[in-house]
Amino acid sequence: MNYFEEGFGTGTWLLILFIIAFYLYTYWRIFEKAGKPGWAALIPIYNTLMLLEIIGKPWWWILLFLIPVVNIIFAIWMVNMLSLSFGKSTGFTVGLVLLSPIFYPILAFGLAEYKGPAGKQL
Repeated sequence: MNYFEEGFGTGTWLLILFIIAFYLYTYWRIFEKAGKPGWAALIPIYNTLMLLEIIGKPWWWILLFLIPVVNIIFAIWMVNMLSLSFGKSTGFTVGLVLLSPIFYPILAFGLAEYKGPAGKQL
């Protein structure tokens, strides 16, 4: 019996659970800043619908996530509109995409205020 491998597996699962909990809490705070219920971040698919509401896009955009390659483009576009909705620049979007563990907490816990759906301005 190799106790090192068993402990490594347990530690990995605990790390994964911590990361998931951290992201959920971050999304919870972003939703609350935008005037949406925080618990919506916990429900799959519904949280994407709430995110679409925050950025001002219609519900059927969620169907675009079913199309390969298109889903990547629209996910980045959604992140850009999210940063614009909080008054951040397109440069902040690059941070949200490439360094999300750093920039999402900045958006959630920082001084950024929800300015309204940026999707209606584009």
